[in-house]
Amino acid sequence: MQNYIFGIPIVLIFVLGLVFCLLFFILGIRIGIKQGRGMEAAEWKGGRLEKTVKARLKQSRAVLGGLVSEQLAPLLPGFPFDPGDCRFVGRPVDFIVFRGMNQKNITEVVFLEVKSGTAKSLNDQEKRLREAVLAGKVRWVEFDLQGL
Repeated sequence: MQNYIFGIPIVLIFVLGLVFCLLFFILGIRIGIKQGRGMEAAEWKGGRLEKTVKARLKQSRAVLGGLVSEQLAPLLPGFPFDPGDCRFVGRPVDFIVFRGMNQKNITEVVFLEVKSGTAKSLNDQEKRLREAVLAGKVRWVEFDLQGL
């Protein structure tokens, strides 16, 4: 026993409504994509997007160049420590220098931050590390795996 509205089965009305909604949804997506591409093209032609891309590429190259130069610093002339005494950490400090390690006589441990390019200031994390070291908040801890 089927229910009818104006002589049309309810199931048929429901299916037609669903098809109509689906077509409307697909049409809306296509129009949105077309408008988005048009806006992107306008931004590119206007130079705004191109300038943003160029600025980001420049920044990315600077960051990569800084990372490479930081790791190569011990090999550069004028580097104040024996490269064999240096261990690259990366974050929050670039190197830990175990002065005298190559001669099997460690006399000092140095936290070394290498700066390159125009950014010579320390970030917040580096500042906190420097403050902890200068305040003498450095200690030795041994962890014994046998005790687990």
